[in-house]
Amino acid sequence: MEQTNNIKHRCSVELLYGSGLRRSELINLKIEDIDSKRMLVQIKKTKGNEDRLTLLSQNALQDLRSYYKTWKPKEYLFEGHKGGKYSGQSVVKVVKTVAHKAKIRITVTPHMLRHSFATHVLKAGVDLRQIQVLLGHSSSETTEIYTHVATTTFKKIKNPLDS
Repeated sequence: MEQTNNIKHRCSVELLYGSGLRRSELINLKIEDIDSKRMLVQIKKTKGNEDRLTLLSQNALQDLRSYYKTWKPKEYLFEGHKGGKYSGQSVVKVVKTVAHKAKIRITVTPHMLRHSFATHVLKAGVDLRQIQVLLGHSSSETTEIYTHVATTTFKKIKNPLDS
């Protein structure tokens, strides 16, 4: 996050990671989709044509307020220089540039930030069903791919029976 060179880019990355958004969901967000009272992001007509709610970080909210004052978007939360929706290619470019500045040696994509969100909330003890709802997965099998990542953490735990 520290490698972002402007508030718009920072907010984009914060929402991709901190809310587990898909790139298409990010660029389709409208100003009214940010619910600061309940600390939620409303995603409308997402993949599968469903609406859902996901988490809004307090840090992201603070940055979004600064961003809004500076950029004054009209309809979409993130708009291009000429108005209208921010492009998906711009989001990819922002994420790759930020990752490069952070000296991350692998290719980082917006979807990797979504995967990281899911993995980190799972490691923090959030129930798999709740993660499924946050990500908008219709099938629990789709969400279960994150369990293989989290099992590496389990390998570090010494079983009491082995003591």
